[in-house]
Amino acid sequence: MAYSDFTLKDIKTRFEIEIEEEQTLFADASVNVVPDFLNELLRNWVPLAHAIGTEKARSEFIIAPILATIKQTQRISLFSGVSLNVEPEKGLNGICDFILSLSSEQLALTAPLVMLVEAKNENINAGIPQCMAEMIAARLFNKRENTMISTIYGCVTTGTVWKFLDYRDKTLRVDKEDYYIREVDKLLGIFSLIMTESSIN
Repeated sequence: MAYSDFTLKDIKTRFEIEIEEEQTLFADASVNVVPDFLNELLRNWVPLAHAIGTEKARSEFIIAPILATIKQTQRISLFSGVSLNVEPEKGLNGICDFILSLSSEQLALTAPLVMLVEAKNENINAGIPQCMAEMIAARLFNKRENTMISTIYGCVTTGTVWKFLDYRDKTLRVDKEDYYIREVDKLLGIFSLIMTESSIN
């Protein structure tokens, strides 16, 4: 079993976690100014990604430029396609699409904060259990490294649609709102809020 094999039932029963779906998690997030270079990239590349129509194209031409922009404006590290094998016997192992780390160290993964899953077949809901499993793994990873980050965040995206989650204590919350690529300024604001509110205790 790996992250992508999890169901919502697995998350609740294996890890005794409560799932909430009726809250707006980022109502207080402001909008951030979108750099000119990102606006230009997305203007050219979003249509290209849609024309190609593959997960790889969405990842390379939409998701990665947005995450790279976040890294450029924050003291964080960004990882793509890395293994996070925490407890293989419980299925907490596999390759993660993207990880944002609260540490600026880029040579090795430390302090994972945001786990981001690219939705397969553009199905946001299908990607949520995988994202939750990765968030649980990130919490265990940080605990073992004595890096106590109070809240782990997650995001499932098709590139065009973005859905956020958070994990604190024994509760995983799924934002009832969806965010869209046309409001990239709001997406940048949400990621900025996550970074500024997070701390290593």
